[in-house]
Amino acid sequence: MSEDAHTLIQRGHAQRREGRVDDALQSFSDAVAAARRAGNDADLVHALKGLGQVERDLGRDERALPLYEEAVELCLALDDLPALAHTLRHLGDIHQEAGSFSAAELPYQQALALYRRLADTPALELANAIRPYALLRERLGEVEAARELWREARALYVAAGVVEGVDECDRHLG
Repeated sequence: MSEDAHTLIQRGHAQRREGRVDDALQSFSDAVAAARRAGNDADLVHALKGLGQVERDLGRDERALPLYEEAVELCLALDDLPALAHTLRHLGDIHQEAGSFSAAELPYQQALALYRRLADTPALELANAIRPYALLRERLGEVEAARELWREARALYVAAGVVEGVDECDRHLG
């Protein structure tokens, strides 16, 4: 009997943390297949995102992009707004890293709108969504908009106790 998607996803995350990228790639690929066979869309979202992250780790954003796009569609169908916000943020990151700034803007805006609307969004999660959007605003030459975002992210990083985040915000504000 083959392993279930959930077990494979957990294994993939552990392998990725251990730096075993090839093993993680295989585990997440197997998890995608297992989730599809089982018709488990919730597991499929996690498997696709895990596989997409490993592809990003390997510098293969072109392979990661359709995985995150499919995960976004599944999150919408499942009405899983926290997962949707998180997935949209990573989709924006892929576009921004590829230099597709206009393509990055909408996923970031959508992610932020969702995070702000959800009552239980942790400060760190919101800060981590604001940060790349601030970087995008900077890259687009929108200095004051970027500064506002950096100030907001800084306050959230302070609230979350993440010194590295505060320091990065200070560098951009200085």
